[in-house]
Amino acid sequence: MAGNRLQRVRLTYQWPVITGLAAVWVMLWGDLSWFNVICGVLVAITVLTVFPLPPLQFSGRVRPVGLLVLLGVFLVDLVKASVQVAGKALNPWYQPSNAIIAVPLRSLADAYFLITAELVSLVPGSLLLETNYRRRTLYLHVLGVRDDAEVERARQNVWAQERRVMRALASDAEMRDYEAAVEESQ
Repeated sequence: MAGNRLQRVRLTYQWPVITGLAAVWVMLWGDLSWFNVICGVLVAITVLTVFPLPPLQFSGRVRPVGLLVLLGVFLVDLVKASVQVAGKALNPWYQPSNAIIAVPLRSLADAYFLITAELVSLVPGSLLLETNYRRRTLYLHVLGVRDDAEVERARQNVWAQERRVMRALASDAEMRDYEAAVEESQ
């Protein structure tokens, strides 16, 4: 009986994941119908039951202006980096110079850590190799790095992305903790 209640609570906390998985299911079938939506929800619940995820706590608040800035800058970065990577790929004289860098993040909540990691990894030119939750560190492979200044610029870009995530989604208390962590790390 306690196991069923725990399972219900776990699925209740994961309704955004169920909704997202069901939406992917409907998009894969390419047909928006009640049957596909219901099947998508059932498949999502089955997946989450067989492969349970820990509930992700979100105590922040969505700030519309910060969210628009986050999405706008992300889209600009995405287009700009795509053009740069394509230019490097098509240039027969380009000599690859890459680096693997560690970027310690300052946000304390797992949600912001994960969102930052995802956004950084989606932009072409950087590949997320590893995350270390205990140390709050991302390890990235960065394309086109020739010197220490470019390594530092790549690190600054990740921190700027984290700052935009925090300004878009963090509560006031989380922002204060984040700003204190930034001050401490400088």
